[in-house]
Amino acid sequence: MTHTSTYDYLASTPPGGLLAKRLGLPVPTELPRLADRPGPVPGPVVLLGRSAAAEGLAQRLVDGGAEVHRHVETLRDGPVGAIVVVADDLERPRDMKDLIAGLPQAFVRLARGGRVVALTREPAPLSEGTPDRAAALARAAALGGVEGFVRTAAKEARHGSTANQVLVADGVPLDAPAVGAAVDFLLSARSAFVSGQRIRVAAPGRASADPEKPLDGEFALVTGAARGIGAEIARVLRRLGAELVVLDLPAAGEGLAALANEIGATPVQASVTDPAAARQVAEALPAGAKNLGVVVHNAGLTRDRSIARMSEKEWSDVVDVNIEAPLALTAGLAEAGLLAPDVRLVGLSSTSGIAGNAGQANYAYTKAAVSSFVAALAASLGEGATANAVAPGFIETDMTAAIPQPKREIARRVNSLAQGGLPLDVAEAVGFLAAPEATGLRGETLRVCGDNPVGR
Repeated sequence: MTHTSTYDYLASTPPGGLLAKRLGLPVPTELPRLADRPGPVPGPVVLLGRSAAAEGLAQRLVDGGAEVHRHVETLRDGPVGAIVVVADDLERPRDMKDLIAGLPQAFVRLARGGRVVALTREPAPLSEGTPDRAAALARAAALGGVEGFVRTAAKEARHGSTANQVLVADGVPLDAPAVGAAVDFLLSARSAFVSGQRIRVAAPGRASADPEKPLDGEFALVTGAARGIGAEIARVLRRLGAELVVLDLPAAGEGLAALANEIGATPVQASVTDPAAARQVAEALPAGAKNLGVVVHNAGLTRDRSIARMSEKEWSDVVDVNIEAPLALTAGLAEAGLLAPDVRLVGLSSTSGIAGNAGQANYAYTKAAVSSFVAALAASLGEGATANAVAPGFIETDMTAAIPQPKREIARRVNSLAQGGLPLDVAEAVGFLAAPEATGLRGETLRVCGDNPVGR
């Protein structure tokens, strides 16, 4: 395990781990990531469900090479890789008991980095004239209860296992590309630090020509790319096939050049607050590049201070970089005709924007604004284009390393996985939202926080 603190190292030793357990302290599990588990699905998989959607998903997983069991009784001895619950056909809350009858036995056998994924249908909206209103209300209650079950499973899961939900809007086929992509992402090691979350699929989405290289032939822009999370985002998008334009401040030019050389990207030294930033991006696009299929607004700034002591400059600096710049750059790229008809825009929000954070009123304001921005933008875009956001929790970066140690250690441990995430975890979520299938997600904010208890 990559030890991010002295506590991690001590807890990883047999004596230290035993002492931590006796004292009731968290003992983090090393999370398998893509390099450790490159396969799309951990196995064996227990798939619970009786609907046609359950049959279809089971066959899809089998076709992908997974070992799928429809009943816990057929499992051999040993760990369980994943549990998939297909609950689209619930009619009453009492139906859930029968659906998950075999789940407890499988749940206690989840392997390190195991997965629980629930696939559910969003109930049709009700009105005063809805026929058989009592039955419709019972169905809405039954389907809505799944979220609470999944969030609880995320908190009870052990050994680095996660639990998440895919919620499919009424009218969207359960075998749509966006649904399959969401299930695949949550089952894979790419979602190592995503837990207790709900991904809502609002539209079918578009299937990638090559699932291994879904961004092949597309150009992507990443701001704030010279280091940390931004650099990892650029690397992941390159791995997925994109040609990159990476932008950062002139002061970060050395790091930006090193990244550009590493992944074959085109560097742009500019401030995102510069009104000419869109023009500079346009001028930097390689010959033959008509537009950008992916835009990632990653550049960010913190100027922490209590509300009572914060200066106007500290407020304005953070607002200008974190939200005014994405607004202006998006508008400038659109006016220049640089946004592809099926563009996928990804903003970087934060759990601070969802739940607030003492001493970060300016930062929390801007990160909540990012979530609102992508939701409004997604609603205004034509079919085939979308905008979504990623909201990281505690991620091991230079920024969090500057937090005083006692506060940093508490923030690192407070989530259900009892550890901080890595920049790669955020980058993998961005890669998921950048793929063509993600055009089925519209205005979502996906938390990458290890199931941090704050916020929703």
